[in-house]
Amino acid sequence: MKAIVNGTFLMDGVEISRGALLFDQTIAGHVPVKDIPAGCEIIDAHGAYVSPGLIDLHIHGYHGEDASDGSLEGLKVIAKRLLENGVTAFLPTTMTVSWEEIEAAFDVIRVLRGESQEPGFDGAQILGAHAEGPFINPRRKGAQAEESILPPDAGRILKHKDIVSILTMAPEMPGGLEMISQVTSQSDIVVSIGHTEADFELANKAIDAGASHITHLFNAMTGLNHRKPGVVGAALSRGVVTELIADTFHVHAGLFGLLQSIKQDKLVLVTDCTRAGGLRDGEYTLGGQPIFVKGIECRLADGTIAGSVLKLNHAVRNLRDKAGLTTAQAVAHASQYPAGVIGMGETKGSLRAGMDADIVLFDEQLNTKAVYIRGIKKYERE
Repeated sequence: MKAIVNGTFLMDGVEISRGALLFDQTIAGHVPVKDIPAGCEIIDAHGAYVSPGLIDLHIHGYHGEDASDGSLEGLKVIAKRLLENGVTAFLPTTMTVSWEEIEAAFDVIRVLRGESQEPGFDGAQILGAHAEGPFINPRRKGAQAEESILPPDAGRILKHKDIVSILTMAPEMPGGLEMISQVTSQSDIVVSIGHTEADFELANKAIDAGASHITHLFNAMTGLNHRKPGVVGAALSRGVVTELIADTFHVHAGLFGLLQSIKQDKLVLVTDCTRAGGLRDGEYTLGGQPIFVKGIECRLADGTIAGSVLKLNHAVRNLRDKAGLTTAQAVAHASQYPAGVIGMGETKGSLRAGMDADIVLFDEQLNTKAVYIRGIKKYERE
């Protein structure tokens, strides 16, 4: 048994600056210091935040690697380097590349998901996959490859229902609504509306058909207008989970507080990070296309926004600072709430007793000091 002391514990949106957190593979509980059992290994947090591990539901790559490459070693690099950002679990996210490449990527994600659950795995756990496409609208493709876009086909994705956790698709494409009904009735896959030209009315029909998630709000979708509310209007007026890329570039920081007050526990922070994440400015690739990185901006040659280089701990910090939240409140949008999206709210995303001991120590600026996964230290900042 281990006990973390001298920290500020982020407990489901509440900050507690006393006591000790007891854990081995799972959380045993938060207790007064006097109740620490004899023989416990004492970990002094030195005033750091003691947080549940962060969970990224939408991330393509990091540190030179991309999930769509279908590389086992590349995915291991992503998993390991994400520890530096306080990420303890994630969904490797595929792009709209050829269906053969997507299936190859699913196969690799499937293999590494099992390996990542082992105590000796050196990286964040893989919980499944997020398929962003290929069933999207070419007019809202963003940085996706138009030649690889496919018409809605439930059979293709249901073949991989054991590994796909989230599917991003455009419901207005012929057969789209029927596909949503099929996928959600025959699997646990979360269908997300994204890369879409659906209007408000059709977006609501998609939600009624089973879609329960919105991919990177405001981006690659119809916007909010007082006469044409669009997908954004449907996202804000219905009880669907909504992704936010809180890098202050994809969405203006002035909207963070408004979005959080409207969506509350239905707002989840994601990075949409590319292989350029963690690297210097320059030219990289995304889905086989060149992208150009300068500061927080990633763009295609024609200026189209192409993912991000956002780190999830920085997204939490941005939400906290720009929306006027406490650190505990902001962290919940990248831990507790994402875990619930993919049906893992009983084991991940919280420091409650009985949860997996996925624990991160953060400093005041949300820089990662140490990471534990299932009670085993996986990372410590030098």
